[in-house]
Amino acid sequence: QAALCAVHVIRKVPELMEMFLPATKNLLNEKNHGVLHTSVVLLTEMCERSPDMLAHFRKVSLVPQLVRILKNLIMSGYSPEHDVSGISDPFLQVRILRLLRILGRNDDDSSEAMNDILAQVATNTETSKNVGNAILYETVLTIMDIKSESGLRVLAINILGRFLLNNDKNIRYVALTSLLKTVQTDHNAVQRHRSTIVDCLKDLDVSIKRRAMELSFALVNGNNVRGMMKELLYFLDSCEPEFKADCASGIFLAAEKYAPSKRWHIDTIMRVLTTAGSYVRDDAVPNLIQLITNSVEMHAYTVQRLYKAILGDYSQQPLVQVASWCIGEYGDLLVSGQCEEEEPIQVTEDEVLDILESVLISNMSASVTRGYALTAIMKLSTRFTCTVNRIKKVVSIYGSSIDVELQQRAVEYNALFKKYDHMRPALLERMPVMEKITTNGPTEIVQTNGETEPAVLETKPPPSGLQPASQVMEI
Repeated sequence: QAALCAVHVIRKVPELMEMFLPATKNLLNEKNHGVLHTSVVLLTEMCERSPDMLAHFRKVSLVPQLVRILKNLIMSGYSPEHDVSGISDPFLQVRILRLLRILGRNDDDSSEAMNDILAQVATNTETSKNVGNAILYETVLTIMDIKSESGLRVLAINILGRFLLNNDKNIRYVALTSLLKTVQTDHNAVQRHRSTIVDCLKDLDVSIKRRAMELSFALVNGNNVRGMMKELLYFLDSCEPEFKADCASGIFLAAEKYAPSKRWHIDTIMRVLTTAGSYVRDDAVPNLIQLITNSVEMHAYTVQRLYKAILGDYSQQPLVQVASWCIGEYGDLLVSGQCEEEEPIQVTEDEVLDILESVLISNMSASVTRGYALTAIMKLSTRFTCTVNRIKKVVSIYGSSIDVELQQRAVEYNALFKKYDHMRPALLERMPVMEKITTNGPTEIVQTNGETEPAVLETKPPPSGLQPASQVMEI
């Protein structure tokens, strides 16, 4: 009772902490578990609130005393007074582990003194009951927070890996959260549990799904990008709408950083736009356009894939915007059947114009999408030879559109036909290679308010001054 009273006094008036220091000398020599428990609580409070106290207790060798008590607890026989599900006083064990974590943090000597006992607890604690799992979880947190040996850290991560197989959702969740906090420092050890982590994407619990998704993105590297993207694309296809935006952003960033080839990169982004185009960030369209433009050898393949992707389906507006832009730029490659990567399709000039006109009149098309389609039709006037009159007719119709942006474009394009026709081929020639559009936001894991969140979720759209989409639209 006196020790707990001292804890409350320290919380209310921290300046009085030193007056309790002499009383702490012999507290850990008590045999009574209640006294030991409250003593550890008092010592923890003092160490957390005062760096000077923390340094003092490290100097007076508090760690060996705590190690001795903890060793007695795990080696002692059955004691009905303290036994909980076959474990001797788990409450005291957890308190000691928390205090050891504070003492060992950023201190080599203290960390070395507790390495052996932490390994003992980690290997000897029964895991069939929640009591044992609670002690193991505290042990893992302590191992990961102090300057522990590499083998001990691997042991801790393997314990978390076993937690992922537990039927209890809470245990699986804390395991994923802990792995997410350690993945940057022990990446290879966490990689060994990649398949188990990916399996958690199929969990019915939304909290577990989100943590598994964040951890999966943190595990992506150049060696496993194909396999991980396959799993994450499958997850994107089947997950709830609340996950699609974050998952799509994560795939974009991972694909940009680790893409093994340009074709794979383009295919991956197109798959995202096909699956969850309505949920992607605003800069997804200009980023993909920039990627396609700079991949000269992939132009014929890309325009054919995009043409087939939007046939009869305009629901994914970003996909339709990219497809319209590419058809306008490389429609001649589509008609001539120059695709070498896959079997070319037979498409006529009229069929290409049919699909762009369908985009213009579709109820699903946003104003921006119609702008892409109208510009694409105009660009085809310099790439197609047999349908120029049809293109003139379409452009002139939209000169009286109720959409001011669309009307302005149509009027300007009509002026090109009538007054500046000699300049039209030069103005509508293919876009040159674009400068790299930098994706805002880091891709590493950051911690906010104790929670670990991927910076993928923190990314912001481009500043209003850049507006890459409107730059692409300008002739």
